[in-house]
Amino acid sequence: MQKILNAPLRRRAVLGAGLAGASMLAMPAVLRAQDKSLKVGVYGGYFKDSFDKNIFPDFTKATGIAVESVAEPTGEAWLVQLEQAAKAGQAPADVSMMSQVAMLKGQTTDLWAPLDTAKLPNLPNLIDHFVNKYPDGRIAGIGAVAWYITLVTNTDVFKEPPTSWTALWDPANADKLGLLALVSNSFLLEVTATTYFGGTKALDTEEGQLKAFEKLAELRPNVRLWYRDEAQFEQALKSGEIPMGQYYHDVTGLAAADGNPVRSTFPKEGGIQDSGCWALSRASAKTEEAHTFINYMSQPSIQALLSRKVGTSPTVKRELLDLTAEEFAAVSSDIPPIIPRYDLYQTKSDWLNQKWTEMIVG
Repeated sequence: MQKILNAPLRRRAVLGAGLAGASMLAMPAVLRAQDKSLKVGVYGGYFKDSFDKNIFPDFTKATGIAVESVAEPTGEAWLVQLEQAAKAGQAPADVSMMSQVAMLKGQTTDLWAPLDTAKLPNLPNLIDHFVNKYPDGRIAGIGAVAWYITLVTNTDVFKEPPTSWTALWDPANADKLGLLALVSNSFLLEVTATTYFGGTKALDTEEGQLKAFEKLAELRPNVRLWYRDEAQFEQALKSGEIPMGQYYHDVTGLAAADGNPVRSTFPKEGGIQDSGCWALSRASAKTEEAHTFINYMSQPSIQALLSRKVGTSPTVKRELLDLTAEEFAAVSSDIPPIIPRYDLYQTKSDWLNQKWTEMIVG
C-alpha cells in the first residue's frame, strides 16, 4: 500500500513547483519495428510503471505501434529540454504529458504541433476544459489525466465532515491546518476567490488578486504547517496532530481504505482540479502515430482504466464512463471543480510569489 500511496506524490512533484531536474531516462516498453513506434513522456516512478504495465502494451496490441516510454524530469526541466531539442529538429519524446503552465509556456514558442481534429474522433468525449487551445483556436494539447485537491480531516477529531472551504477560516480551527506552501501548487487564491468573491474571474485584475490575498491572510492563525513535504502532512493528518487541511483526494482515499482515520471532502464550492495534457512536439516526425495514441487515450474505457489502475480522475464526460458510483467517487466528483488560473502563474509568477511571501507565509 505504501508504494501506491507514494505514487501520486511522485507524479505531481513533476508538475508542481519547478524542483531540480532529474536525468532523462528512456525505457523501451515494447520493441517492434521502428517505423511504427512512438516515444511517450510520462511522469516517473510508479506512474510510469503503471502505464508500462496497464496501458502501453494494450495500445500496441490494438494499433501495432510500439511505445518507448520516457521518464520525464521534474519541474520545467522537461519543457526546457523539449524546447532546446526542437530548435535542433529533435524530439526526446514525440508526445509528452505536460502541466498546464508548461502548456502555456510552450505555446509562446509554438512548441506544440497543432492537433488535427479530423484525426481525433474521440475528441467530443472530452470535458471542454481539457481541450487546450492556442489563442487562435488551434488545439495545442488534450487532457491526459486529472486529480483533485480537497478539504481533508481526521475523523477522530472532526466527527462530521466540513461542507465548505470556509472551514479553513473558522476561528474554531486555530492552529489545526496543514496547507500547501506555494501559491502555484496550493491554488488557495482560486479557493478564496471562489468561496468569497464569486469565482476565479475575480482574479482577473491586480486589485482582485490583492483582495484575495487579504482575505486569505485572515486564515493564517489557523495554519499549523505550510507544507512542501506531502508525507509530513499525511502523517500528521493520520495521527490527528494536524487534523484539517488540503490534500490529494486519491491519496487520502487510499489512506482511509488502509484503515487510517482520515476523510476527503469535496466542499460545496468544488474541489481543486489539476491536470496534465498530452502534447506533440513540433519536431516529432510521428504525427500520425501521435494522433492515434492521443485518440486512443481519449476513449472512455481507457480513462476508466486509468481511474482504476492509476487513481486519476477522468478527462472524459461522466455519462460515457462505466465506472461505478464508488469507483468514480474514489477519484472525482460531480460538483463543478475549481480550475486553477494557470495563466496567472505564467504571466504574473514573480509578483504572485512576492505577495504570497509577504502576506501569507512570510
